[in-house]
Amino acid sequence: MKRLAVWLGLIALLVLAARWLAYALAAPTPLSGRLQASAGGPSLVAVTLVSFGLAALVATLTVWLAATGVRERQRLRPERIAPELRLRRLALRAAVLYPASALAFAMFESYLHWRAGIGFHGLSCLVGPVHRNAIPLLAALAITAAALWEATEHLLGWMRAIVRALRRRLSPGLPPLAPPFRPLLVSRIAALRPRPRAPPLPA
Repeated sequence: MKRLAVWLGLIALLVLAARWLAYALAAPTPLSGRLQASAGGPSLVAVTLVSFGLAALVATLTVWLAATGVRERQRLRPERIAPELRLRRLALRAAVLYPASALAFAMFESYLHWRAGIGFHGLSCLVGPVHRNAIPLLAALAITAAALWEATEHLLGWMRAIVRALRRRLSPGLPPLAPPFRPLLVSRIAALRPRPRAPPLPA
C-alpha cells in the first residue's frame, strides 16, 4: 500500500505540473480549435526538444551527483558495501510513469471539460491544440521524476548501509561499566561498607 501511494502521488504531481506548463505554453486564441497554427506559444517541436534536453540534463546531473557522493563516502569506509545504481530500473520507472501520467492527464482534463459542459473528450485531449504540449512535457517530467527517485533510493541505500554497520558494531552490547572506571567504583563501594571492629579489650 505504501508503494502504491507513492506511485499515485507521483502520477498526480506529474499531471498537475504538466497541466500547468501546457496551459502556460498554449495561450490559445478563439480560433485555436480550427487554426492550430495560430494557437500561439512555441511550436510542438521546440517544446519537445527543450523539454527533453532539460530532462536529460537534470536526470544526468541528479544521478551523477548521487553516485559521486556515495562513491566518495565509500572511499572513507572501504569495508562498507555501497548500493548499486540501477539505471535499468530508472528507465523502467520512466517508461511506466509516462503512459500512466498521460492517461491520468487525459481523464482529468476530460472530467473538467465534462463539468464545464464542453463534453467528454477522452484521450483526444492530448492531441488538441491546447494540450498538445502535454505529451512531451509528461515524458520529460517522467524521466526527471524517475531520476530523482533512483538518486534518492541510492542515497537511502547508503544510509541504510551505515545504520547496519553501526548496529553490527553495537550488537554485542556495551558492558554495564567501562573497565577503567570499574576498579574505582568498587573501591568506593568498599570504603562505604562498615569495617569489622576488633574485639573489645579485656577490662
